[in-house]
Amino acid sequence: MESTVTDLTTTNVFLGIMAAVSLLQAVAVVGAFVSGALVVRRLIQVLNAIEERQVAPAVARVNGILDDVKDVTSAVKADAVQVDRAIHRVADVAYQWRTGSRGHRA
Repeated sequence: MESTVTDLTTTNVFLGIMAAVSLLQAVAVVGAFVSGALVVRRLIQVLNAIEERQVAPAVARVNGILDDVKDVTSAVKADAVQVDRAIHRVADVAYQWRTGSRGHRA
């Protein structure tokens, strides 16, 4: 019987190369995840800094303006009620003068 001895050196070398490449791929994936996490963390810090420096003061100014508008609106409303009453009084006086009566119109 003949014995066939197979040389597995080439196969073992290819398996070793594939294992090394798989290890490099795993390291690259882990590195990508770590760098992605660092980028996200830095982005959150930048957004928080922008909010503190620009958005928060703008919101405070807008709230102040809205408070002023509310005060002005209240004052105008109160003045409008007084003007309406004055117009009714003038209308009543004009009606009384025109009709010559002293009583209020119905």
